[in-house]
Amino acid sequence: MTGEWELMLAGQLVEAGLGRAEADGLARDAAAEALDAGRDPQELYGPAVAYASTLVRTLHVAETRALGANRRAGEVVLRLRSVSKSYGRREILSGIDLELRAGEIAAVVGANGSGKSTLLGICAGLIRPSRGVVQRVPRIGYAPQLGGVAPLLTPDEHFRLFGAASRMGARRARATGRRLASLLGWHPRRDVVASRLSGGTRQKLNVVLAELDGPDLILLDEPYQGFDEDSYLIFRSQLLRWRDRGAGILMITHMLHDLDDVDHVIELHPREGL
Repeated sequence: MTGEWELMLAGQLVEAGLGRAEADGLARDAAAEALDAGRDPQELYGPAVAYASTLVRTLHVAETRALGANRRAGEVVLRLRSVSKSYGRREILSGIDLELRAGEIAAVVGANGSGKSTLLGICAGLIRPSRGVVQRVPRIGYAPQLGGVAPLLTPDEHFRLFGAASRMGARRARATGRRLASLLGWHPRRDVVASRLSGGTRQKLNVVLAELDGPDLILLDEPYQGFDEDSYLIFRSQLLRWRDRGAGILMITHMLHDLDDVDHVIELHPREGL
């Protein structure tokens, strides 16, 4: 019975417009979850036809929400006015100005020690500036360069945890997370915790978590660290999809060809005495 239900679900997802590989993977995951729970999938999820319809709506809910509730073209999502940061007498940042609008990309570049990650932390609300004004929209996503994930949680557990913070149901959060992961060419295993993922895959998890709820502002600290060339190209395509759906994006980068598609460049320099 489980095999028939799985095949029916995959077929319905393909008819709804999903690719064969993605449809098979989602059907396989649903059947595996039912098996883990010791229940028949039809009992757990209902008829395959009905569940396929629910699942397709769930997969696209973040994109639909983002498009339907999208901000007016060009509305400011992040504004910095004369932002500075000092630690005692050491000045890290001085007089930073930026006005980032919906559908724009801004790149932060500079040598090590120039304050790039500090600036991103200020934009995310994690670091208080010493002077200046920071204005941002409420719904933001943030992908740090290091850390950001719980080593003993699986990717699915991360999706459910971060989804709960945005009042997303567990099933919807998991489905949305897996959908976004697939767009990065990654299909998470259910039984592997974050500490056992490669560095590049942990960064993919960070990127997915940053975009899980379709935020209006996405902050990225060299998000492609550990990516191979194919993963980097896939990420670049995803970056442009975020821009096209109306998100404002602020990204730290050292890749010069990342500057081809950006609207603003903030170049930072190490301060004297640092």
